[in-house]
Amino acid sequence: MTEPVAESLAQLVERVDDLSRVVARQAATIERLADEAKDRARQDRAGADLPLVVELFALHGDTAACAGTAETPRERAAFEAIATRVERLLIGRGAALVTPRPDDPFDSLTMEAADVTTTADPDADRTVEALVQPGLTVGGRSVRPAGVVVRRFRATENAAQHPA
Repeated sequence: MTEPVAESLAQLVERVDDLSRVVARQAATIERLADEAKDRARQDRAGADLPLVVELFALHGDTAACAGTAETPRERAAFEAIATRVERLLIGRGAALVTPRPDDPFDSLTMEAADVTTTADPDADRTVEALVQPGLTVGGRSVRPAGVVVRRFRATENAAQHPA
C-alpha cells in the first residue's frame, strides 16, 4: 500500500508543479497586458494633448525670451517663474524639453544643426558647441528638434602638410 500512496503523492506533486507553472504564465501575461494598456493610454493622452503641448512649448519659448530681454531683475524673475511653471505643465503632459549642453554628442533624432563650427580637436567632432533653441519630445518622439551649433573636426592645413 505504501507504493500506491507514494505514486499518488508523486502525481499530485507533479500536478501542483504544472498548475504553478500555468498560474505563473497567466500572471506574467496579465502583467504584460496591463503594461501594454497603460502604454496605450499614455500614448493616447499624449496624442490628444499634442496641440496643447505644442502651444505650451511656444509659450515657454516666449516667456524665456522675455526673461532674457527683461529690463529689471524683478521682471526677469517673473518671466523665469512663468517659464518654469509652463515647463512643469509640459512635463505633466508627457513632454520633455530638449536642452543639450556644450560637449554633449550631437543626436540627429532630437537635434538639428542650426550652424556648424570647426574644431581642431578630433574628440570634439560632432558635439554641441551651443544651444540656439530648445527642442521638444512627446512620448519619446521628437516634435521639435533642438537647434544647436555643432562642432566638426577639420585638421588644419599645417597639420596636414607637416604630420607629426
